[in-house]
Amino acid sequence: MGKERPNILSIAGFDPSGGAGILADVKTFESHKTLGMAVCTSLTVQNDVAFEKANWVAIEDIKAQLVTLGARFRFKVAKIGLVESFDVLQQIVAILREHNPQIKIVCDPVLKASAGFVFHSEVAKQQLEALLPHLFLLTPNWEEVQQLSGVKDAKAGAHYLSQFCHVYLKGGHNTEALGKDFLFSQQQKVYAFNPKRTNVAGKHGSGCVFSSALAAHIALQYPLHKACVRSKDYVTRFLASNQTRLGFHK
Repeated sequence: MGKERPNILSIAGFDPSGGAGILADVKTFESHKTLGMAVCTSLTVQNDVAFEKANWVAIEDIKAQLVTLGARFRFKVAKIGLVESFDVLQQIVAILREHNPQIKIVCDPVLKASAGFVFHSEVAKQQLEALLPHLFLLTPNWEEVQQLSGVKDAKAGAHYLSQFCHVYLKGGHNTEALGKDFLFSQQQKVYAFNPKRTNVAGKHGSGCVFSSALAAHIALQYPLHKACVRSKDYVTRFLASNQTRLGFHK
């Protein structure tokens, strides 16, 4: 018999192309030998290059999915992606923590699709500061951390947010050094992660893939810094896997 795999949950949108959202998350989970499950928050109309719209799943149906899964399975780690609003996000986090008060939640704050569709034009500071302490890790990109923190300097914004939870600042939009990431730990330590390859092609859903890889490594009980190193290596291989917009998981 094979080794038992930890359960890991994705709560995100359904992307028909499979490049992002719950399909990409579960592909990533399974490639890391974790048992991936998913709760759908939105049925999106998109492909790998164009985003048309999001058809949001009612919060009552999201709750029903979570409660039904939680009655059968226990999750030590959950990854949250696309949600309709911060109110919905707060309700999801509350249900997860009720199911398991020690759950580690990795939140990838999808504020804007790469195609340019704006999901949340404003973020209430008080609401955000109330939510963040319930998360284990936030994984914004350069633009998302600026919007969330209200600080123009992305690294300064990440530092501010890290007083509430760990923050991994993804460097795909790094204006200083493209591809250079930073981990701002809640212990106020900062770690830099430089890109190891240049022969990579932009991929639809790469942010989802990275955050899911990180969630998987956390579920596999890697220390946070090592989980970050391994996840960056994984997403780099994903970006270099082919020349199309849809990467291969391997």
